[in-house]
Amino acid sequence: MAEQRSTMLPGELWRAPLRTLRPQDLAEIYTQPRPEIARLVDRGVLHRVAHGYYVIVAPDHVGRPWLPDLEAVAAGIATAIYGPDQAVVMGISAARVLGVVPRALATAIVAVPRQHRPIALTDRPARVRFVRRDTDALDAERIETPLGPALVTTPEQTVLDLARRPELGNAEVEVQPAIEALYRRSDPVLLAQLATDQRLGAALRRAESWIGV
Repeated sequence: MAEQRSTMLPGELWRAPLRTLRPQDLAEIYTQPRPEIARLVDRGVLHRVAHGYYVIVAPDHVGRPWLPDLEAVAAGIATAIYGPDQAVVMGISAARVLGVVPRALATAIVAVPRQHRPIALTDRPARVRFVRRDTDALDAERIETPLGPALVTTPEQTVLDLARRPELGNAEVEVQPAIEALYRRSDPVLLAQLATDQRLGAALRRAESWIGV
């Protein structure tokens, strides 16, 4: 049944980065995108994550309860707005994608080139917060998420970002353990170079003082 339902979607929709769509992105495919989206949501082929943002449901999840990862959803929403090369999961959200924050969070942090208001999710009590950064200057890598590959700050960049703004994301209790775990993974030469290039020497010193280096 799930495989049959998956055929309701035109093939080009599956090429959307992180399987995330907006009604305006479908204007060239459907004459009336919004009613068509509503129909696909009703049939379980699309999942509404926020007002105006939808995620394609994989065939094996159609007809079953499914909630995509917050960080992947945040990356998908930001990518839909700014493009796949200008949205970077950062801070405590990057730490979670990198596997050093075990608990689920209620705020996702994404670096973007222009400011955007926070977006509240409609499928859970959570929100996406956007931080204006020079995304080209961030040290980031593409990491596979349940929705596809997303740009995520490296351990080195994440250490600096967490130490610089530990309150960002409302998960301060998780910050110091995350910094400690990521610092052990980091290349010390690259870490020092990023701190110099981005004028984050104070953040590096703070991180090192917290973990006793």
